[in-house]
Amino acid sequence: MSYELSCSPYPYLVSSFNLTLFKSHSLMASSAVSASAAFISSNPKTLFSPKSPSSSSSALFTPNSPNALRKPLRTSFSPSFPLNSRSHSSLRTSFTVNASSELPLVGNIAPDFEAEAVFDQEFIKVKLSEYIGKKYVILFFYPLDFTFVCPTEITAFSDRHAEFEELNTEILGVSVDSVFSHLAWVQTDRKSGGLGDLKYPLISDVTKSISKSYGVLIPDQGIALRGLFIIDKEGVIQHSTINNLAIGRSVDETKRTLQALQYVQENPDEVCPAGWKPGEKSMKPDPKLSKEYFAAV
Repeated sequence: MSYELSCSPYPYLVSSFNLTLFKSHSLMASSAVSASAAFISSNPKTLFSPKSPSSSSSALFTPNSPNALRKPLRTSFSPSFPLNSRSHSSLRTSFTVNASSELPLVGNIAPDFEAEAVFDQEFIKVKLSEYIGKKYVILFFYPLDFTFVCPTEITAFSDRHAEFEELNTEILGVSVDSVFSHLAWVQTDRKSGGLGDLKYPLISDVTKSISKSYGVLIPDQGIALRGLFIIDKEGVIQHSTINNLAIGRSVDETKRTLQALQYVQENPDEVCPAGWKPGEKSMKPDPKLSKEYFAAV
């Protein structure tokens, strides 16, 4: 998960590097630079400062509810002098701020962890690496216990747990709540917003270390986004999806993706096209052989 920070090029014009760079330009360009520097010097608050979210040139939205949409931080700067569109587009810079690790998780070994969990109304220990060589794992994060979207996802996966068992797959749910909160929620009837008995463990990530290692932690709120990861039997993350707080996930799509993963692992010379389901035609990843698929659809 990342948040995009779009900045106008003009703050660059006041840096010593860019002042040197623009010295070779025409007198008009130099005058424009000087005008920009003078303007900014007399109006220092117009420069974006990440420590000054109240500045008129920036806007920061922080949801107070785990069901609110988290929006990216954006800032813009408008100069006191015009610049032609060609120069503007060529100098415009976009920054990406990663939530945690800069490395993509998909295709890499899943970060291991050992944590307390609730299963069958008892406290147990769960260690992810114990599934290596044995089962696929659906690891999903949700924001908080006793909320609204979360129980619909958690119970939906539980009700269809047998379908994932047939695919040699275990399901693990994770939130930053304590095991005592998990237990109380499990012991609450579904009609009252509870979970009832679940067929898979709910893991406690009170230290937030698991959420952080999977790149789903919202630091300023201390809760996780709705991240879901499919981990194969070798412990490698083969799929990930991260929803914002207000958007629930699909059990059907999770199962379909898992089946596609298992198919291509069993048939390494084939790939699965969009929306592929078991029994449907796959594709050969070859310029000539792929035409067989396209001719049939």
